[in-house]
Amino acid sequence: MLSKIFSAAIWGIDAHLIEVEVDLSPHGLPLLSVVGLPDLAVKESKDRLRAAIRNTGFHFPVKKTTINLAPADLKKEGAHFDLPMALGMLAADGVVKPDLLQHYLVVGELSLDGRVKEIRGALPMAILAKRLGMKGILVPEKNGREAAVVAGIEVLPIETLPQLVAFFNEEQAIAPMQTALESLSGGASSYDEDFSDVQGQVHAKRALTIAAAGGHNILMVGPPGSGKTMLAKRFAGILPPMTFDEAIETTKIHSIYGILPSDCSLLTTRPYRSPHHTVSDAGLIGGGTTPRPGEVSLAHNGVLFLDELPEFRRNVLEVLRQPLEDNQVTIVRASASLAYPARFILIAAMNPCPCGYLTEPTRRCVCSPMAIERYRSRISGPLLDRIDIHIEVPAVPFKELTTEFQETPAPASTPAPESATPKSPPIGSDTMRKEVWGAREIQLKRYEECGILCNAQLTPKQTKRFCKIDEASRKMIELAMERLGLSARAYSRILKVARTIADLSHREAIVSSDIAEAVQYRSLDRKLFVPAS
Repeated sequence: MLSKIFSAAIWGIDAHLIEVEVDLSPHGLPLLSVVGLPDLAVKESKDRLRAAIRNTGFHFPVKKTTINLAPADLKKEGAHFDLPMALGMLAADGVVKPDLLQHYLVVGELSLDGRVKEIRGALPMAILAKRLGMKGILVPEKNGREAAVVAGIEVLPIETLPQLVAFFNEEQAIAPMQTALESLSGGASSYDEDFSDVQGQVHAKRALTIAAAGGHNILMVGPPGSGKTMLAKRFAGILPPMTFDEAIETTKIHSIYGILPSDCSLLTTRPYRSPHHTVSDAGLIGGGTTPRPGEVSLAHNGVLFLDELPEFRRNVLEVLRQPLEDNQVTIVRASASLAYPARFILIAAMNPCPCGYLTEPTRRCVCSPMAIERYRSRISGPLLDRIDIHIEVPAVPFKELTTEFQETPAPASTPAPESATPKSPPIGSDTMRKEVWGAREIQLKRYEECGILCNAQLTPKQTKRFCKIDEASRKMIELAMERLGLSARAYSRILKVARTIADLSHREAIVSSDIAEAVQYRSLDRKLFVPAS
């Protein structure tokens, strides 16, 4: 007897329909074979199926059993085919009625006692079921909340194999799982760290505000302990909240990778990824025999922070060029080509020299000019061109670290010392967030018909249209190009940053002061870090 069950396989960040066909034949040896390009995890399912079916009280068919996973040219990975294969065997053996089988997608991993274990990629599988017009999808109970984000289909949580059989035999109803999207928390409240924790660094906070407002990449250069990592960790908290489409796309990637928290149905806070400098190019970009997303894709719609940038291997840094330019990563293998989304804001940090104290007035730099040049040459010119903003982050003076709180006032007859004068509180995330969100609203209205969200995504044609400058600004940028030897790409980045600066001031026109500030954010092009004689 023949049965057919619908399931799904993950390829890239999307799910593809898989037909699980099971044939039981009384002719031949009683063997179980799985065909259709299965991987090792799928092949090992034979032993799990046998134990799960017997341990739940069902009869395991002692016949020649052939399970075909179609289409046969698409590689099948993972243990989530256990449940549809077990259901198909029981349906082919006459234990399960065939009436409802064509209306549902079935996925899940089986334990030896028949319990259904959670899987990866439940969200894209639910999206597939809705796109195909199916009535619903049956998923492990722990994946129910995640799949229930997709409205318009029934998401039925399954705990055991007997429960699944009873449902298809119409002996037991399963209540569809619901997720109230309006109750999902998100936005700024989900970020615990605040920029007010960082004392001083007004110039760096201004640059980070510009970067967040326009979606620009930024490189921070400063001595150890100047606060570069603290600034980077707080950056995601001032970005605008993710839209529903962005949240779905981000959640899909994390679900496929297997790092979506079990109590989370939808990621509503922008991801922050900070890989160690020993990461490989495949770990950063993605890859493997069957390509999986890398750190740049896990940071999609969020922030990728690369600390100690020159310590990353040169080949690892160079593979960043494509995602920084195209907002996606294309991984080519002999069997297929996959494209993963990778639209993120890059925040990089580095020291000005190997010892870190080249620009520090209170510490002596022990690096030779050749060592400094060799250290900085680890970052190629083409990569620097793709980073819009370069800023210096100097060490914070001791006075700024200790005078943020008002001391106990002295008697009226005694003049208060200067060090006891109250200081204004440090610039916090609320202030920066208000500026960023205001500028983003302007950009969303401006680019409503262009299909982009912020200034950093402007194409060359759109840059000419939306970043027009007057004659004074043109002369200023021409002079900067000649003196600094900037590339055409750097020229385009300056215009986009100037456009963002104007948006922060709620000006439609770009003025010369915007260009002047944008040019100052090309510090590495100006070669500021020269060893003292």
